[in-house]
Amino acid sequence: MSRLDRDAYTRMFALDGTVLLHPDRPAARYRPLRAVKSFQALIKDKEDTSLVFKIFELLPSSGFMDRVTDLALSQRGELLRATEPCLPEILDDHAALRRTPKGSLAHAYCDFMESEGLSAAGLVAEAERLGRPKYPDLVQWFIERSRDTHDLFHILTGYGRDALGEQCVLLFTHGQAPSQGHLLIGYAGAANIKKMVKGSAAPVIGAVREAHRTGKGAPQLMAQSIRELLVRPLADVRAEMRIPDPAQYRECHRIWQAEGIDPYNLLAGQPVEQELLAA
Repeated sequence: MSRLDRDAYTRMFALDGTVLLHPDRPAARYRPLRAVKSFQALIKDKEDTSLVFKIFELLPSSGFMDRVTDLALSQRGELLRATEPCLPEILDDHAALRRTPKGSLAHAYCDFMESEGLSAAGLVAEAERLGRPKYPDLVQWFIERSRDTHDLFHILTGYGRDALGEQCVLLFTHGQAPSQGHLLIGYAGAANIKKMVKGSAAPVIGAVREAHRTGKGAPQLMAQSIRELLVRPLADVRAEMRIPDPAQYRECHRIWQAEGIDPYNLLAGQPVEQELLAA
């Protein structure tokens, strides 16, 4: 439960006068059945990222406003809003990021985003496909900063954009900022993966549990100065964030490859009846 009632949050302000919770922002509604339906749709169309955002909206966290308050109204939060008002502009400036030392988080980030054909602006566009109104409050800043740091999790944790890697990133994120949306997509998605590769010895559940534990033990990424992290050696940032090598995830990939299964296309080479089961 939140520490305060809704009206109290609408009377709290940052030093520049930005309200914590805009009074016109609709109260979050908990709708688990709709969330399950959206998850089922996501299973059928894994590229529809907008469904992920929708699931999070349908399963609001009871402690969300307290987390917003603790960061946004803190001295650190005030500094982050002043120095990093728009993370996509920073993250999509690959020319500037490439001027950092070799081996930096910035170089690893550029390598990842360019190889995957991704951009921070692209993730913003996916979120805006939902057509949700924006409000001039600190909740908006918190939501957008959480969204904009998502792809950095892939680089810091070592989880790829394969099906299992995405579930692991979501459960790592739950460890950082608890939400039933992360739990639903992460664990139900892992169960679906096990169904797709029925009979495989890969420790799928062990991998997502490992990611969950790592996320709980790591400092909150969105509370860090992203500018400062980007210029530092990736290995140093991982050590400071207490993020170890994802051993169980790597073991899943090793076993799948030995079994003739492509981790990035789990249905490839599977029997026809297996494909139907996973649909």
